[in-house]
Amino acid sequence: MSVKLYYDLMSQPSRALYILLKYSKCNFEPRYLDLRTGEHFSEEFSAINRFQKLPVITHNDFILTESIAIVRYLANQNLITESVYPRDLKQQARVDEFLEWHHIGLRLYFALYFRYKYLNPILSGKPADPKTVAKHERYMENSLEVFATKWLGNGTEFVAGDTVTVADLFAACELEQPRMAGFDPFDKYDVVRAWYDKVRAHFSPYYEEGHVVLNKVVKKQASKL
Repeated sequence: MSVKLYYDLMSQPSRALYILLKYSKCNFEPRYLDLRTGEHFSEEFSAINRFQKLPVITHNDFILTESIAIVRYLANQNLITESVYPRDLKQQARVDEFLEWHHIGLRLYFALYFRYKYLNPILSGKPADPKTVAKHERYMENSLEVFATKWLGNGTEFVAGDTVTVADLFAACELEQPRMAGFDPFDKYDVVRAWYDKVRAHFSPYYEEGHVVLNKVVKKQASKL
């Protein structure tokens, strides 16, 4: 067992890599770190990742940060299933096209909404500012519309073509995040809901396993309403 994944399932890219490795039947060692208690700031972990962020993998004596770089490396090492990260250069480029876009086009807005609506109030003990939350919700909804119309409305069944790839997995894990703050992106567009159901089914049961913590938070938040 030469691959170790340092992760927290509260982290979107951590979930994506965890699910991907499970789906690919990669014999990896999971190394859980609790972001909420600051384990990623420890001296021990800082020696592994100088940026003190998750996820990270080690492969024998090789350490790699940044989730997209990790996907490409795992693919080059034949450690993940070829169907979800194709070897064909044009198909691979389509997957990479989305993975490059999603950092600013999707992840940024969904992560900021989650942070201002859910995370900051927990960390600071102060309620979220409604104007700030509303602003980030508008940005997130604009991003969701682009995703629904430009990526899922381009004549293909999935983000990068007619088969499920890691592009779909990363997108789905990203869209899950604001559910913990009471926003369900899968109810906004029928095309997104239909796509999401197919992606979740494709990676089942590992998709559900990767979202156990998130779904518990969602359920707890719903009980407060």
